[in-house]
Amino acid sequence: MLLPKCFSSTNFDQQDVRMEGSRLLPDSLVLEIFLRLPHNAVLRAGLTCRQWQAVSRDEFLWKELFYNYYRIPRSVPRHPSAFSWYKEFKRLFDCIPCVEVQTLREHSDQVLHLAFSHRGHRFSSCSKDCTVKLWDTERPDGVISLVHSSSMRQFNWGYTQFSQFNADDSLLLVSGVYLGPHHSSSGEIAVISMENYTLLSRVRNKPYDVFGCWLNETHLISGNLHWIGNMTSCSVLWLNKAFQDIESENVNVVKRLFKIQNVNASTIRTVMVAHCHRHDNPDLLLDYEAQSQARRQRGEQQPQHQPLLFDLGASGSEEELEEGEEEEDYHQDSRGHTFSARRPQSSISSLDHVIHSCKNVRSSDRELESKVAQMMGRVHTKAPESNLIQSAESGEEEDKTYLLFTTGSLTYSPHQIGIKRIKPDQMTTSGPVLGEERSSEFFDSLDHVIDIHGHIIGMGLSPDHRYLYVNSRAWPAGCVISDPMSPPPIAEEIDLHVIDLKSLREERRSLRAHRAFTPNDECFFIFLDVSRDFVASGAEDKHGYIWDRHYNICLARLAHDDVVNSVAFSPADQELLLSASDDSTIKVWRSPRMVRLAQASPRKLRHRSLLPSWLTRTRNSTAAAA
Repeated sequence: MLLPKCFSSTNFDQQDVRMEGSRLLPDSLVLEIFLRLPHNAVLRAGLTCRQWQAVSRDEFLWKELFYNYYRIPRSVPRHPSAFSWYKEFKRLFDCIPCVEVQTLREHSDQVLHLAFSHRGHRFSSCSKDCTVKLWDTERPDGVISLVHSSSMRQFNWGYTQFSQFNADDSLLLVSGVYLGPHHSSSGEIAVISMENYTLLSRVRNKPYDVFGCWLNETHLISGNLHWIGNMTSCSVLWLNKAFQDIESENVNVVKRLFKIQNVNASTIRTVMVAHCHRHDNPDLLLDYEAQSQARRQRGEQQPQHQPLLFDLGASGSEEELEEGEEEEDYHQDSRGHTFSARRPQSSISSLDHVIHSCKNVRSSDRELESKVAQMMGRVHTKAPESNLIQSAESGEEEDKTYLLFTTGSLTYSPHQIGIKRIKPDQMTTSGPVLGEERSSEFFDSLDHVIDIHGHIIGMGLSPDHRYLYVNSRAWPAGCVISDPMSPPPIAEEIDLHVIDLKSLREERRSLRAHRAFTPNDECFFIFLDVSRDFVASGAEDKHGYIWDRHYNICLARLAHDDVVNSVAFSPADQELLLSASDDSTIKVWRSPRMVRLAQASPRKLRHRSLLPSWLTRTRNSTAAAA
């Protein structure tokens, strides 16, 4: 059972001739030996002779290696688009963006957020140095370079915190913290043209961690907050035109979308838009039973050897070559002049108001206010116009647009996902004039609420808008909240929940690997991102993390020197990932496969195999462990 000493590439015919003098081991015995070897040894042994090479590609062998190496429960099926266990092992091992290829140091303070354009040719970064920077990802040499930087200090901003490209990548929304009088801080949103980098408009945004988001190419959503008691407030969500019309003073540039009552010191934050028409062709189904059903349905229409649901897709030519070888006035234009450590999420002006107001308020008075607010809310809140759960269960295929945001009902700590449907007639600022919109005395009800039972610190949508991924730090099981100003202690482990926006239910168990350490009143937002096959997130333990969406396993840890605030996959190539940190750097990560492709000459590309990459990574991992 001794393996040959020579594991380097050799001529199979010569090896076969040498072994003719003695009987070859039966395939079954070779397979039994290979089953007891690690994957890298199997790959080496496969270079010895034709028989061992054939056995080293056995599907049963690689299925066992796959489940054992990645420690995946046997109940989890293979990815529905994968053709072989060998290819699937290779995908998870060789196509994860875990190799640091570049470090960008142009920011002078903590980098808080990263956002790619939809084409993937640009990305933006926001920082405590109060700049928004734009970067080019399409240079021929593959090196990412800075193309533009704008400082927002001239507009009295404290820092930039979030950015987002509109659907056609012609405009950039930049959200920041505006420093007002008496040290109060609300937010502001700026719209920048990508054609000439000019500032087109500015929109007030309160509280600042509403962040803002695009509804479509020309309209964005912002927020405002009005206090109507010590712990009771009203959040108003506004639809704004990205640039102010000059043809007529009667053309609306802002329109109220929703007016929602907040109780127990909670506020609406972190708005985002999900377009559910993309659900028709999902990138990935996370329900294993639904996968099997879809596979059976599709199997009736096409041969089984064809992909049934999805297409993993190779982003380079090496895969194809190997296959051949192997087989208020919230809107202002840019001319208006109205307006060290990271500020924690909870130190927004709304919470400052609550803490200051409640210092001299007895708990009995707070309880009375809460009861009165709930009673008034029942009287003055419109009934929901439709049941989202029932429409989802009835198989209604009508296109829907949802506004998603964090909120709460028990404490100021954001612990719920609020969902409100935006109707087609609400997607434009045309309609009733602003004064008529403001006169409504009724609150809008939420169409659906999902309780996370913990402090929400991050949200991200899958590219097909089918799934919402939520970072949260759990409350203790069975805890009871008696005082809205004293939320339960939160766990150091971050749970990554997955919510199906078609059924509006949570899917599977939550993902876990990353950690955070700040308490309730100091914890801040950690931005995550989702690609076709992977999900990534930052953490306070100085690492970013990557999981596989189908198998629910953590695949890589990305090291920084401080807290990792944000990660972003390129929408054009999920084997390119960025991470931003409090260490003032942006790191660029590519997959081992893409690094190898970049280093290989076209002449030698056909003769490159997976083996060198796997062996190199295995040696590096062994050295690091030692």
